Amino acid sequence: MPFFLVFVSYTQQAWDILVRSPQNREELVRPVIENLKGKLECSFLSMTNYEAVAVVQMPDNVNMAALSMAFLAQFAVQSVKTIPLISWEEGIQAMQKARQAAYKPPKTNPMITRSE
Repeated sequence: MPFFLVFVSYTQQAWDILVRSPQNREELVRPVIENLKGKLECSFLSMTNYEAVAVVQMPDNVNMAALSMAFLAQFAVQSVKTIPLISWEEGIQAMQKARQAAYKPPKTNPMITRSE
């Protein structure tokens, strides 16, 4: 099952509620992820532009998109960023395929000179 790195930024209203009534959102989000046939590997609070960070396993991109949409639809989250993650084994496979892809970078035209 693919892994995703998920960044979540809460709305000001959500933070107001969380400060007045602290709660472990991981416990509340885990069943939502499981309903989409996924698994919450781990999650953390982060003092960045994204206040919560999680590593999630989801069956596919459609289920990951559904999770993001579910978060955003409730107006407690102002943004969700997801980054697909690949294992080192998959990365090595990608490197081998990249080597075989025969991509050629752009070349400069010797007739065009650069003015300074």
